[in-house]
Amino acid sequence: MALSYKARRRWSLVILLIGLPAYVVVAISTVGLLDRPAPWLELLIYVGLGFIWILPFKFIFKGVGQADPDAPDK
Repeated sequence: MALSYKARRRWSLVILLIGLPAYVVVAISTVGLLDRPAPWLELLIYVGLGFIWILPFKFIFKGVGQADPDAPDK
């Protein structure tokens, strides 16, 4: 089922305002459970986690910054 443009915009806003901060807290808590790794390894972990969070939501964010394709032409 494909989401409409307006639905994708709304969901992207919810994900960015609620989901992303929650994911950051979970990521920091998870890395905090490990013994303190080397700084370069810790950086790689955070960069990897930064890319991983977007993968399930890629289809929602795709094209959201563009003009509404469903809007009537003026």
